[in-house]
Amino acid sequence: MKNKNSAIPYIWLAGLSMLGFMATDMYLPAFEVIRQELETSEQMIGWTLTLFLLGMAGGQLLYGPLINKFGMKKTLCSGLVVFSIGSAICGLSSSVEVLLTGRFLQALGACGATVIWQSYVIDNYEARTSQRIFASIMPLVALSPALAPLLGAALERHFGWQTIFYTLILIGIALIARSSVMDFSPKYEKLKLDSQAVNFPLGIIKQYREILASKIFTGNMIIYASCSAAFFAWLTGSPFIMHNMGYSGADIGLSYVPQTIAFIIGGYGCRVLLNRHAPGKILPWLLKLFIFSVFTLFLIAIRIEQTSIIPLLIPMCFMAAANGAIYPLVANSALAEFKSNSASASGLMNFLQMMFCVISSGLVSVSSGYGSVAMTGVMAAQGLLVLMGYVLIITERRSQTVIPAIEY
Repeated sequence: MKNKNSAIPYIWLAGLSMLGFMATDMYLPAFEVIRQELETSEQMIGWTLTLFLLGMAGGQLLYGPLINKFGMKKTLCSGLVVFSIGSAICGLSSSVEVLLTGRFLQALGACGATVIWQSYVIDNYEARTSQRIFASIMPLVALSPALAPLLGAALERHFGWQTIFYTLILIGIALIARSSVMDFSPKYEKLKLDSQAVNFPLGIIKQYREILASKIFTGNMIIYASCSAAFFAWLTGSPFIMHNMGYSGADIGLSYVPQTIAFIIGGYGCRVLLNRHAPGKILPWLLKLFIFSVFTLFLIAIRIEQTSIIPLLIPMCFMAAANGAIYPLVANSALAEFKSNSASASGLMNFLQMMFCVISSGLVSVSSGYGSVAMTGVMAAQGLLVLMGYVLIITERRSQTVIPAIEY
């Protein structure tokens, strides 16, 4: 366990947390240029994103067992090497099939960074410190959708679309260099390796079943995944809704700026509140704000004629602020009781989160003919799931005879 006064490697942790999102968002402005140069269809270019998301989701289930077998440092550096190789393949692509291969390798490498930064924090810091670290790092993720496409567009315009992927190679190499000199507490890690040796695949399946058996984990995971799914429902539906209202592409892009600001304010506001209040005192109020926001969105959609995005954007910003504060609380709390198995718990949590998001996005897509009613209806449904997750947490707390380290 790190001394609470020791320097926390925030830049390194932020780089690991943002890597997958940067690889997702940086090349989006170059879609059409890539399609033309590789002489392929829009559908095939779209698959480069879909395949990446599927690789990010499924790959996270592998990293817990890999860390248990080989250790955190070796697994992280190997994943970053895979990411860099995948980025190189993308940059050198002469066909969409090669690009798809590179994107899948990128995803398999990047998802390890997501699992390992969370596991590293849980393993190395006591509960209150880890809460503050999560509250500091997770809001930075919101910067990627806002800034990464701008960087990608500038690189493509001045140097060609390939430089987007070459830049990602440099980022991967920088993270490898930093990770190789990080202190992963070898003695502590060896104890984990010796105590966590499991058979594949039956031992891994049993391990995940034991994690899901925890109501604290499952309840927090449902909240985390449902809040994320509501945001993905908005990301999927709002561009088409705004286009039908007559907004330009530039207007649609700008509409995400206030949401990003709100998310960051929520995240760092949570960090300030944690200095004065226990997480269990903060979370219920944040969940009320989230549920109120999504149901307000649904009521506006069914009661007000949609001629402007502003009536929907205002409660959406409140939802984004709630999410920014909720994410670090529930993610940290879901993993806190699995210090001896934090990597597997993190991988499972992030996998299920992405599956919730894929389902939510799919529901909005297949019901797109109903416009804002369908989008906000899916978002309101996440409010019910959030409530269900919190009930699981409360039920477990009341059944415990010993006060847990993190109260709810």
